Amino acid sequence: MKKYIGKRLLQLIPVLFGITFLSFAMMRAAGSDAVMELYGDKGAVAQEIIDARRAELGLDQSFFTQYLAWLRGILTGDMGISYVSGKNVFDTFVSKLPATLLLTALSMGATVVFSIPLGVLAAVRHDKFTDYFLRFFSFAGNSMPNFFVALLLTQLFSIHWKLFPVISGGNTMQSALLPTLTLAIAMSAKYMRQVRAAVLEELNKDYVMGASARGIRPGVILWKSVLKSSMLTIITLMALSIGSLLGGTAIIESIFMWDGVGKLAVDSITMRDYPMIQAYVVWMAVIYVLVNLISDLLYHALDPRIRLGVREE
Repeated sequence: MKKYIGKRLLQLIPVLFGITFLSFAMMRAAGSDAVMELYGDKGAVAQEIIDARRAELGLDQSFFTQYLAWLRGILTGDMGISYVSGKNVFDTFVSKLPATLLLTALSMGATVVFSIPLGVLAAVRHDKFTDYFLRFFSFAGNSMPNFFVALLLTQLFSIHWKLFPVISGGNTMQSALLPTLTLAIAMSAKYMRQVRAAVLEELNKDYVMGASARGIRPGVILWKSVLKSSMLTIITLMALSIGSLLGGTAIIESIFMWDGVGKLAVDSITMRDYPMIQAYVVWMAVIYVLVNLISDLLYHALDPRIRLGVREE
């Protein structure tokens, strides 16, 4: 197991090199840079000023020179200085993480609390009114885009009832409720359908009928055997969702002005703030590799039939 973990962590190195190189290349191919964005709305600016600013930021150098300089800084713990704000990239990025972590924890918590019990209930009440009722709302929730749900909730809870602020006033529970509910609605709808399908598949297997024939109560079979086997599907969904949420939900954070990583990424892309974008790319790469590693380890713990290609020590 230790060898497997070490091997997966080593795989992070080429992944990071590949992703950062490709993102660096695509940003430079966009046809604009931070200097053009800074001076573009200020009328006529002397070319000498633009050239001096590019030289100051190192944008007058070749692509490979810029990439190697940035990579050298990353390896020594220096992510550089923001082209737009002039602040340290690492400090700025870390300052946005609490908001994203709070939104991730609240959204995943609400999703698990609602989707798993309702998905199990829909499977147990298969093809009955409860099942049809839950499936209808699951389909509706899964069909609506997040931005549309955000606007509906804002209209209802902020403008009509005036219960929550339209724009976030900081990392408070009151400000976090609307973006949390927006994210949880779509994720819960998707989770509920997947949980229902996984539980139904397990309920139709022979070991369930055998346990019932031996007189084991249906509730014990459901919660101690069926749900445990269905957890592999749930873990897969959670791994994808956590990776996405930790990377920041750009649309939702922008709508509610939630000051997290996603909004920072959108603002940085708009302003061609290359050092900040690269910090975001590295963060996303690390998050997805680590989340996939943790999910693989959980697979092994929940189902010993799954082989990870390593020997237990």
